[in-house]
Amino acid sequence: MILRPYQQEALDCVFQEWQTLKRTLLVLPTGTGKTIVFSHITKTVVANGGRVLILAHRGELLTQAADKLQQATGLATALEKADATSHDALERVTVGSVQSLMHQSRLDRFDPAHFSHIIIDEAHHAVSDSYQRAIEYFTNAHVLGVTATADRADKKSLSLVFDSLAFEYSLGQAVKDGFLAPIRILTLPIKIDVSEFSTGGKEPSAEQCATALDPYIPALAEGFAEQCRTRKGLVFVPLCATGQKVQKALASQGLDAYYCSGEDRSQIADWERAGKGSVMVNSMLLTEGYDHPPLDLIAVWRFTKSRSFYAQMVGRGTRLSPGKENLLILDNLYLGDNLALSRPASLIAEDEEIEAALNAMADAKPGVEIDMLSEEELAEAHQRVIEEREKSLAEKLEKMRHRKHKLVDPLQWEMSVGAEDLISYQPQFANEAAPATKDQLKQIEKAGILPDEIKSKGEAARILARINQRKADGCAQPRQIRCLEKYGYKNVGQMNFADAHRMITRIAANGWRIPHDIMPAKINMQHANKEATAHE
Repeated sequence: MILRPYQQEALDCVFQEWQTLKRTLLVLPTGTGKTIVFSHITKTVVANGGRVLILAHRGELLTQAADKLQQATGLATALEKADATSHDALERVTVGSVQSLMHQSRLDRFDPAHFSHIIIDEAHHAVSDSYQRAIEYFTNAHVLGVTATADRADKKSLSLVFDSLAFEYSLGQAVKDGFLAPIRILTLPIKIDVSEFSTGGKEPSAEQCATALDPYIPALAEGFAEQCRTRKGLVFVPLCATGQKVQKALASQGLDAYYCSGEDRSQIADWERAGKGSVMVNSMLLTEGYDHPPLDLIAVWRFTKSRSFYAQMVGRGTRLSPGKENLLILDNLYLGDNLALSRPASLIAEDEEIEAALNAMADAKPGVEIDMLSEEELAEAHQRVIEEREKSLAEKLEKMRHRKHKLVDPLQWEMSVGAEDLISYQPQFANEAAPATKDQLKQIEKAGILPDEIKSKGEAARILARINQRKADGCAQPRQIRCLEKYGYKNVGQMNFADAHRMITRIAANGWRIPHDIMPAKINMQHANKEATAHE
């Protein structure tokens, strides 16, 4: 099986990380072949004499991993679960249930060096004690966590387990590359009151979600039915009792409505055989590890603030299928959302500000189908965020420009060179969050940037990389930015090094006073470059 380009890159990145670190993370959206990737990683490890333990928390995931490994690589697997053990097995790959391997008596059957590598499927669960016991027992093993989603909060907690993020392939990029179905959003013009959610910032309970949802079931069912007559739908609900109410409401709208839960799976096969106009109402069963590619309409009525949980649900419908044009997500309007509940924008937004802007734009167009990855929509959201961010930072930047020190503040430099990624940067893993090294701070100060406010090793590394790249590209350097912006020039980071040098030389020749024929606050960088050249 030939790997796709991003799959090969993911494989290469994992082995590169393992050269210096023990534990790394791989993020690939549902439907992009994460099992294929870790199967090929397993094949390479075994070919080099290693033994691999593939850990998962559900039997379906273990079966899928074993089957895919056999199909993709020809490798057979042993099983470590319940009465089955791989202790004396000839196979060099074991698929193991974490519920079994969490017990010390089970672990003690193995030499701690038995497995050279551990792969954790659905790795967003890896922070739990059960996984930690297995990982810590095989303490010298290289560990790979594989997940379809790792949201901002997840990455902070996963940094307790993993040392780095080896590779991440975004949902948006997968759609653009043609490996997942295009995604559309339709916001229903029904305001769901969640103002009574009081969870201390934590995830709302299933009972709270059911209580909030109940009054709106008839209206939501009507809106869903309008879209489902030409599609195949899946609805997520919080409780079994809620699911049965929703099933009846959808059936009353003329849909072919089915229901399933952990206790009742009898209708799944019938729904899978059904065509358009059918809907499965599921009480939190068909989340991780379930695939039905023809599915092209999803509603998440199990409200959640977890992006990874939300993405797992939506991910059931992102796979390509013959005749499938796109996936339509029915979004909800919320009244009194004090928890920042997850919505479609959270699947593609790189930070909370962009997410809030996209949500506001969608809320302003209820009943209008929107392309979630529309370049126009994303550009407008970014522009809104930039304008708001610049407004809030203007006063702070003005104070920085009048400080007496000769070095430029990091924020002032980042704004001047347009480094939005640095302005919003937050360390996600332990090695990134560690304090900046003395050598890093020394290099940053030498380059002309005040090092006092550099909070982390990851931030310092990114600043140094940008400094070196800008130097190689011949761009204005930090001390030049500090000098010219002190005299009122804006966005000096857009100038090149030579023109900034000429302008500073001209000011110096005038006794460090701005020449009378120049008004820096009204001059753009293109004109500044011409002025500098003309008076060289």
